[in-house]
Amino acid sequence: MLLRGGRNVASTLRSTVHTRLVRHGSSNHKLVQPFSGYNLEDAVRLVQAYATANFPENIQLTVRTGLDPRKPNQMVRGLVTLPHGTGKSPRIAVFAKGPKAEAAKEAGADIVGQQDLADEILAGNIDFTRCMATPDMMPVVGKVARVLGPRGLMPNPKMGTVTMNIAEAVQTAKLGEFEFKCTKDGDVFVPVGKVDFSRQQLEENIRAFIDRMEELKPAGARGTYIGRMFISSDQGKGTKIDITKAPFYMREQF
Repeated sequence: MLLRGGRNVASTLRSTVHTRLVRHGSSNHKLVQPFSGYNLEDAVRLVQAYATANFPENIQLTVRTGLDPRKPNQMVRGLVTLPHGTGKSPRIAVFAKGPKAEAAKEAGADIVGQQDLADEILAGNIDFTRCMATPDMMPVVGKVARVLGPRGLMPNPKMGTVTMNIAEAVQTAKLGEFEFKCTKDGDVFVPVGKVDFSRQQLEENIRAFIDRMEELKPAGARGTYIGRMFISSDQGKGTKIDITKAPFYMREQF
């Protein structure tokens, strides 16, 4: 979009970033945030402006928490459905048989099988991004646990991916529901959309995810829960979000 005088949004935002860098005494143009960060609206605008690839880049939110997952009750993990989705279409594999297998197919599952699906996985053919199973299929699923586990694909009843209501689980996943959890360092990485989403859609997705994190705050969390947030695109520069400003009003600790 062009502004008066022929300047476009991206060049105007780059000029603004350069001015802020100079004001803060930095000549390193690789830095996007040499200070406390940008409010959510400006951060989203910057990420979109700096995404210059010839394809719609994914946008990732990074949340740095004060959690230590090695300690009891300090792991945050759950399911979330963002209001505008992530822009990605998940490929779902389901371990089921009989009527449940047919129900999974009708609900939109991409791959449905039993021992044949396990054999494909053991052979290294993992052409899916989520995996589900009915409870009676867990003996078969257990044979591929060492393959699926490290990839974060192992069906888990706590995450709703081991269920008798397999059709509903598949439908929900197809609508954009995904699982997230913090790393061993306490960081959380999640997709929040693509650069061709509207600014409002990205902002609403980010706010919805933070609300979900607050709902799932571990009982063992002590001190700071959410300390910092950043957003970035696949090939663009990262931007720090100032969590002390609207709509978050949190206290930054680290």
